[in-house]
Amino acid sequence: MKLWYNFSKELSLSSKSWYFYVELGMAVIILLILLFVVPEDFDSKGKSYYYLDLPQVLKDRYMKTLLEDDLDDVIEIVEVGADKNTYDARLYETDESKIFLLDSIEALNAISDSKRVPTVHVRVSESNQMVFTYYLQGYETQKLQNLLLVYHNRLAGHDVIKAYSDNIEIRSLYQEVAPLSDKENMIPVFLTFNGSLMSLFVIAAYIFLDKSEGIIKAYAITTSSVWHYLLSKIGVIILTSILSTLIITVPIMGGQPNYFAMILFIASSGFFAASLGLFLTSYYKDIVEAFGAMYIVIMIMIMPNISYFTPSWDPNWVKVIPSYIMLQSFKEIISVRGNMTYVLVASISFVVIGLDIFILANYRFKKTLSL
Repeated sequence: MKLWYNFSKELSLSSKSWYFYVELGMAVIILLILLFVVPEDFDSKGKSYYYLDLPQVLKDRYMKTLLEDDLDDVIEIVEVGADKNTYDARLYETDESKIFLLDSIEALNAISDSKRVPTVHVRVSESNQMVFTYYLQGYETQKLQNLLLVYHNRLAGHDVIKAYSDNIEIRSLYQEVAPLSDKENMIPVFLTFNGSLMSLFVIAAYIFLDKSEGIIKAYAITTSSVWHYLLSKIGVIILTSILSTLIITVPIMGGQPNYFAMILFIASSGFFAASLGLFLTSYYKDIVEAFGAMYIVIMIMIMPNISYFTPSWDPNWVKVIPSYIMLQSFKEIISVRGNMTYVLVASISFVVIGLDIFILANYRFKKTLSL
């Protein structure tokens, strides 16, 4: 009963503080951005720039092949800017890419230098074979370079390469389940930082405010348990995180997410993040002193976003960062037929680790009450 009384009191006091409404306000802002600013799907088509240094017969045949794959079977004449100059180009747009055919090698070189994108010079060799020369920028992986070496050989009908590529087994990762749209794919990022990791920073703000007002020191002369005080703070933070998460998720995703798993995971990950915040604040008197430690934590927690949006960069050391697990768990939660086993294991892990950190934080606060 004492714990419930402390929680009710903390909730009442927190609802009168502007910190309580900052997180809810941020959730509303994020919702408005997702609804009215972020498109359903980004334009992710790659852009390729070609110069066809070919006899007219071969050039016509090549452009005819491109036109067959064009979405509207119409060649669009456009202008491409490079080095403060504009160059005419023919645009062919397929389901996967936009191909610009340039009129001169000068335009190709200018675009390669200014836009810093790979460009292609197509010519005929002395043995009357088409040669594709790629102007790369130096950041391309070795796998991509190897792919470019064999790609046009396959198109040319090289028997060995064609037979090998035709026999490669292709399996769908989604297995008859539609993937998330680009807008939906951004939701786990917002939920991770506004729903879970914000617990770390908001509870730090509450604790430092109480320290400045002498509330924490007052526990040295009361019969109340310190862990009741700390756990009631965490309870308020978790409740706020659940509300802010629902504000973001329900209007965008409707009934698709597993909301039971979502609330469970917010509670467990929020408990972990809040406990970590308590432990950090036990070493500092105010938020100014704690800024350095908080900044380091922020930088570490941001790193998994690179892996999330760039799956090709996914080193093992990133996977042990808590925000990586949060991102993947929220993605499973909002996906149709998501892996709930992963979410459950992650939730249990956050509770166990969070409990250990909470015990340390409780020990630290009891030790420093009279300081």
